[in-house]
Amino acid sequence: MEFPKELKYTKTHEWVRMADGIAVVGITDYAQQELTDVVYIELPEVGKEVKAGGECATVESVKAAVDVYSPLSGKVVKVNEKLNDEPQLLNSDPYGEGWVFEVEPSDASELAKLMDADAYRRTAEAS
Repeated sequence: MEFPKELKYTKTHEWVRMADGIAVVGITDYAQQELTDVVYIELPEVGKEVKAGGECATVESVKAAVDVYSPLSGKVVKVNEKLNDEPQLLNSDPYGEGWVFEVEPSDASELAKLMDADAYRRTAEAS
């Protein structure tokens, strides 16, 4: 299982990568392994205001349907349209091509509340 050190993580298994003031969000390697084969994702709408910890997307696999939560409050500025045709990218490349959406954060201090890779690894291994 991968836990890239440059990312921040949530206890609900989302990751965040900051790039030029925008938060790129996806689901973790642990989450995709638990879901197994992803078959569909309902992406959030661009322009939607999200709250940290609020539901914003749904991922369906052959095993279950789960909500994806926004790690940060702000406005959704972009979604990964490629996932509409290739939802399996969440399984094959969760930290790259399988990103889910981008948020323009409204409260930068929320980033400090997220876990680093080592803390998330402990959380995932305890699950």
